[in-house]
Amino acid sequence: MNVCILTDKYPPDVGGLAVSSRRLARGVLGAGHNVCVSVLSSSVAPGAVSTSDDAGLVVHRIGSRRRADDTLADWFDYLVALHAANPFDLIHAMYIAQPAFIAVTAGRYLDVPSVISARGNDLDRTAFDPGKFSQIVWSLQNASAVTAATHDLVRKARALAPGCEPSFVPNGVDTLLFAPGPSDEALAASLGLADAPVVAFVGEARQKKGLTILLPAFARVCASMTRARERAPTLLMVGGVRQDDEPILQVFQRQNPALDVHIVPHVAHETLPIYYRLAEVLVIPSLRDGMPNALLEGMACECAVVASNVGGMPDVLQNGENGILVPPGDVNALADAVLSLLADPSRRAQLGQAARATVESEFTPEQELGRNLKVYRNVMRKT
Repeated sequence: MNVCILTDKYPPDVGGLAVSSRRLARGVLGAGHNVCVSVLSSSVAPGAVSTSDDAGLVVHRIGSRRRADDTLADWFDYLVALHAANPFDLIHAMYIAQPAFIAVTAGRYLDVPSVISARGNDLDRTAFDPGKFSQIVWSLQNASAVTAATHDLVRKARALAPGCEPSFVPNGVDTLLFAPGPSDEALAASLGLADAPVVAFVGEARQKKGLTILLPAFARVCASMTRARERAPTLLMVGGVRQDDEPILQVFQRQNPALDVHIVPHVAHETLPIYYRLAEVLVIPSLRDGMPNALLEGMACECAVVASNVGGMPDVLQNGENGILVPPGDVNALADAVLSLLADPSRRAQLGQAARATVESEFTPEQELGRNLKVYRNVMRKT
């Protein structure tokens, strides 16, 4: 089978979509199929194409133009040319917005089945953009198959396109790479973490990910522990802060100069486990989300997780059994959950072990790949 994967992001782009797109592409390639990846890129000259090799995967980067219609027309034309040189058996778009629209349009034009995957922002937010709504709904209605990373996204796809029946295909995580282990003392020293407990956040910090909830909750945790004459924790944020949201952090730090906040810029995905192992508690306070890679990665590393009860979080976490779920946007609930875990090492260990067991049994890359390949086989049988 010859599969073309379309995506908005692919490494070295940062973010969960980039990580998930590469995981899918490598998985399909490893299963013995031919794979190419096509991705829009602002680092390539407008209208130009850059081709590179990523461990056996051919990646075609299409330079974005100023106008979206010109960009999408270029993308469509390039897919047609790629198909003429090496015909696709299937096109899979990782995001139900621009990639899905092009995948479905090109698929119908070339008489090739298309699979499109809802990831999070596409149906949580982008679907409410009047300029993109029609493309999203048309794509949901006309794709050969739809998958969704969370049960919440399954419901949203059905609501937007009655008759659409998405397959639930959650993310997976490599439990050999993301595994528990001793804290790296040299890394902790280099970050200036000293002996304080560490509350960690992993990913690009921004408002959607709960930055405006995380910071005041951390301040409440510190105030409570200081009143109790306990060592206040450090907030370790790995992945940097989105440029538009940096003023939020700057104001917080000016108002709370005594609080210990360490910002680590984006690091290579393969090096993340050593950062998870520094954490007493991993927090994921998203206001909206799909199924964050950070959630599964942290669970695989046996982190005690506190997460908002949104998106795919309740697909993975059973409150009080393998993590703690709190209402989205609730500063007090987030702070109280973190305080309870910092005060109880045995409960942290229990939740962390249960979290890893959950990932090992239900959220492996092999299971994710198997679900995608099942979708592929089903649509291929129908053609």
